Amino acid sequence: MEGRVAPLLLPDSVLFEIFLYLDYMDLLSAGRTCRQWCAVAQDEVLWKEQFYRYFRVARDVPRHPAAVSWYSEFQRLYDAIPCVEVETLKDHCDQVLHLSFSHNGYLFASCSKDCTVKIWNNDLKISLLHSASMKKYNWSYTQFSQFNADDSLLLVSGVFVGPRTSSSGEIAVISLEDFTLLSRVRNKPYDVFGCWLNETNLISGNLHRIGYLTSCSVLWLNNAFQGIESENTNVVKRLFKIQNLNASTIRTVMVVDCSRYATPDLLLDHGEPSGDGNATSCKVIDLSGDSEEEEDEEEETEDGRQRQLPHRRKMEPDPGPEGAESEAAADDELNHFLSDLVQGRIRPVMTEMEMETKVAQLLARNKTKPPEPNLLSTEGGTKKYLIFTTGCLTYSPHQIGIKQILPHQMTTAGPVLGEERQSERFFDSLDHVIDIHGHIIGMGLSPDHRYLYVNSRSWPPGCIISDPLQPPPIAEEIDLHVVDLKTMKEVKRALRAHRAYTPGEESLFIFLDVSKDFVASGAEDRHGYIWDRHYDICLAKLRHNDVVNSVAFSPVEQELLLTASADGTVRVWRSPRTVRIFQAEKPRPHRPLFSWATNQRP
Repeated sequence: MEGRVAPLLLPDSVLFEIFLYLDYMDLLSAGRTCRQWCAVAQDEVLWKEQFYRYFRVARDVPRHPAAVSWYSEFQRLYDAIPCVEVETLKDHCDQVLHLSFSHNGYLFASCSKDCTVKIWNNDLKISLLHSASMKKYNWSYTQFSQFNADDSLLLVSGVFVGPRTSSSGEIAVISLEDFTLLSRVRNKPYDVFGCWLNETNLISGNLHRIGYLTSCSVLWLNNAFQGIESENTNVVKRLFKIQNLNASTIRTVMVVDCSRYATPDLLLDHGEPSGDGNATSCKVIDLSGDSEEEEDEEEETEDGRQRQLPHRRKMEPDPGPEGAESEAAADDELNHFLSDLVQGRIRPVMTEMEMETKVAQLLARNKTKPPEPNLLSTEGGTKKYLIFTTGCLTYSPHQIGIKQILPHQMTTAGPVLGEERQSERFFDSLDHVIDIHGHIIGMGLSPDHRYLYVNSRSWPPGCIISDPLQPPPIAEEIDLHVVDLKTMKEVKRALRAHRAYTPGEESLFIFLDVSKDFVASGAEDRHGYIWDRHYDICLAKLRHNDVVNSVAFSPVEQELLLTASADGTVRVWRSPRTVRIFQAEKPRPHRPLFSWATNQRP
């Protein structure tokens, strides 16, 4: 054709070497030149190099197991991340604290400091379906919500009006058929939040003070239809009663369904826990040992004397078959301790707080049931775990407690409130504990319930806690840990890409969410963050005008993400690919960059 200059004919090997120097934009443009250039521009080695270079992925990380090519993987991370803001919802008049989707993705709920829970219809254009104010029930604000398994009920957790030191809250259940309030359940402390065990039963908490630093947390199983006044004890069942030491409490309860392990979304087995300074490995505490001896850790003081370290938790031994003997031994140990204390043989003299903790441990030694055996056994695929934050050193939550829920505990039928008050062993021990060595400020489960993602602000390495009411200073950086609940061990490297600014005693709870391929979290730096679960890379920063408190992926469409902020808005984010599809009917001046390879014939 006249006026058209034929492209320079070069061997494929020479073109390949030239294309290695191009970025992805120039490589896509070069592929439009002619058939030869198009064929070379689709070379897998080229796109592998582009992938590692552009996304800055460590070279030892293999390609995603579900990817069919390096080009398609580049396209997925470039074009399928929900990073385009398509809508801003401004119906709340105060900070938005939490977001949750229904399991079918048709609805989502938002909770706010304006003391309302709003239920939204998730369509191409999002619309408000229902708004309920909880002020008439003496609530200060709503803080958390969760849809039950068949999306017929909505659990809403809130905080009572009261002094700043008050920790009382309540859980309400709303019918999604006619938006009527079905029941209300007391919840203390309020940051237990509550959760569904199954379609009709939910878990709440209560706290009983035993001493200045000692308490016990009771977790209750409640029926969602028990009525507005939660005084009907015939449908309330005690699940667990757990002793708390050093001002700690149980918070943030979650239910893990182990049957989902059979169909994992993504196996995180290519990485090892990091040992560098940028990540703090979790410490796993084994509660299944059968040692009958308790070794007190000691350190030498400046004057040469030995003092007991108050910052180490003593693991209680299993009672074993010699129940009477072990109980007698525990009583004898308590008597010896009290005798030594009175006669001044304990050196140096313990503080009142250390003394209370020691006495509480000894008193509960023969009053605590042993851990459940075979926690990690794969037999019986219907096992469920209750997961929550707890601690043993200070009031700030720094450990993840795990307790197996037995089959007879999964229903309100059978023995009810007060059934075990005559039992000699009235405390339940934890089945497993994972120490994060920092202040836990958020947790989220992967869709297959295999992995637990934990937001934490780490303590300084080697810190010693001598006063439970004075926890160590916490880092500004938020670390995102990943725990494999099948092995109870930390996997991969702790991600550190977002920051916090509030001090430890005021640390905000940052709700995170996990989809099949991504994990997202808010931060105090006015951004939401999205990472790829396989490659451990930050893919997007989503801007707000204030702290981002919560994020939520659509459970049926991970290219849709919601973010809630203290600026009073909920922002809706979709992927560039989805935005183009929704705007397909509008004329476009240019073809999408990635369309050329998609439309090529084999």
